Amino acid sequence: MIPAPRRAAAALLAAALAVPLALLLGAAPAQATGYRYWSFWKWSDAAWTYQQQGPTVYVPRDGGVDGWRFAVSQDGGQNATRPTPTGDFATICADTPAQPGKKRVAVVLDFGTTADAPSAEAPPAPRTACAAVPTNASSAEVLAVATPPLRYDAGGLLCAIAGYPHTGCGDTVADGAGANRTTGNSTAAQRTGAAKDSGGPSLGLVAGGALVVALAGAAFWQARRRRH
Repeated sequence: MIPAPRRAAAALLAAALAVPLALLLGAAPAQATGYRYWSFWKWSDAAWTYQQQGPTVYVPRDGGVDGWRFAVSQDGGQNATRPTPTGDFATICADTPAQPGKKRVAVVLDFGTTADAPSAEAPPAPRTACAAVPTNASSAEVLAVATPPLRYDAGGLLCAIAGYPHTGCGDTVADGAGANRTTGNSTAAQRTGAAKDSGGPSLGLVAGGALVVALAGAAFWQARRRRH
């Protein structure tokens, strides 16, 4: 027959082990949510770099290249799906001569994939354009010259470039509804405040593990006290 102190210790240990299991079952991650929008990039050092400023604020230099990608992303970070075409300024602006008092800015548009497109819409093929604009023009002004028509919502969110998409603006998309599961710095992502998964251990797992140690220790010391 198992002595009473040991039975009590075993019962406490079993309870301790049951707690983290309940925590883990209750800590299942919520369904991921993505956002369908245009992300904003700049061509730098032969690669696309996440644009830290919005298009109405950023003023590209003469010879700069702005990039835009339409996709479904989960957050507003720099891991968004980048534009596919390269940003070769010399090629894009070859037919746009330099003008006194103006700068030339190349624009690359990647309309994304069919999986990321709104229902009943087909994404156009990627395209490029070159705009000759005043030297103090922002990227939003470059877009207005190079790739109209643009569509904004009442809050100033850029919804469509070159008329795409025809409807919607920063729409939420349930997990599994789009091809891309990463994100860009469009103002859509900034406004929604979507958070990026850190990839670290679950809080429930950490808390549960701590409770196992604490309760198991309590069971052990209670058994020792009863034996003495």
